[in-house]
Amino acid sequence: MSLAGKTVLMTGGGTGIGAGCAVALAEAGCKVAISGRREEKLKEVADSYSGENPILYKTADVACRDSVKELFDWANKELGQIDILVNCAGINVVKRTMEEVAPEDWDKLMQVNATGAFNTMHAVLPQMRERKDGLIINISSIAGVRANLLGGVGYVASKFAMTALGTFVGQEEKDRGIRVTNVYPGEVETPILDARPNPVGAEHRARILQPSDVASLVVSIAMLPPRAHVPDIVIKPTTQEFF
Repeated sequence: MSLAGKTVLMTGGGTGIGAGCAVALAEAGCKVAISGRREEKLKEVADSYSGENPILYKTADVACRDSVKELFDWANKELGQIDILVNCAGINVVKRTMEEVAPEDWDKLMQVNATGAFNTMHAVLPQMRERKDGLIINISSIAGVRANLLGGVGYVASKFAMTALGTFVGQEEKDRGIRVTNVYPGEVETPILDARPNPVGAEHRARILQPSDVASLVVSIAMLPPRAHVPDIVIKPTTQEFF
């Protein structure tokens, strides 16, 4: 199915997977708007794309409901409607074991990774219900499918919450023509690696997934006809274990 003319709102669009998905969807013909907390990063992505439809951007904090409301008011005005929502905003912290994690970091991880996705989905669903059509893609993590020590206790818990949120909403809204897909990437070369307790070298970064790999998958999901739904999908580096 052609994506020409489809509208996309992408959270976490200033770096990493979000930036890669924004460019890929724009190249596929979508009119794309990105959001994030750092305007300079959003501007870099927008300026890097020279296609027919410019990538629009606006700063927003998905953990703040007032900020989300402002974002959607702006996006609805600029895009006309939101056909596709991609939730890509996500963070992690350096001290991430149960022994070390600070309670305030736990709260921050849950607010951004889980509640942030709830806030944006809650904001977009009324218009999708009215049209009986819409696609929501949640960029989760394999840490939201299998608890692992690498992600840390707060990150894993927040991604499990995001998984449950997407699964529940997908079941609840399917008869209204709304599809929700949870994408579970393994290791990806993104700035979130900078929050690793142990530094990640260049060789390792080159071996794992690149943002463009996940972006290709997202475009493929978006191109499916409304009758076809991918509830969950894992994408990981060939060499990464998953069990």
